[in-house]
Amino acid sequence: MSDAGQSRPPEGAAYVESTIIMTTVRLIAPFVITYGLFVMFHGADSPGGGFQGGVIVGAMVVMVGFAFGVAPAREWVKNDVLVAVATTGALTFVAVGLGAQLLGGRFLEYASYEPLYHHASKYLIELVELAIGAIVAAVVVGLYFSLARGHVGSTEEDEA
Repeated sequence: MSDAGQSRPPEGAAYVESTIIMTTVRLIAPFVITYGLFVMFHGADSPGGGFQGGVIVGAMVVMVGFAFGVAPAREWVKNDVLVAVATTGALTFVAVGLGAQLLGGRFLEYASYEPLYHHASKYLIELVELAIGAIVAAVVVGLYFSLARGHVGSTEEDEA
């Protein structure tokens, strides 16, 4: 089927495909993000964790991009925010790991923190799960934006 008779929206215009999809995404987005955070925090005590929760949160942002278009999603989640989220997650992970070493344990040995605070292991595991989730969500969204941007230009390898 040819799309010659169909007009495309001008560059930069809002992408509107279906009001049903857009309304559904608006309604479920808070619940999916909450569930992703639940999976991240619950991973310290049961199946789940940072990777799974991060993918759920990242997939929700991708779903917003599918429903409303990539440009509005990029305005909502700017590249600087993605870099900050991923960097904060990585620095948190490293800080918890190195902190354990400074206290005489091995990297990410949560029991090293127990003399400082009785329940430190539980809270630090949850903090690390959240940090991993932040990294994964930022990578998923960043990859989506990169793929949506498409091929920008050719390199010398492409021409050969």
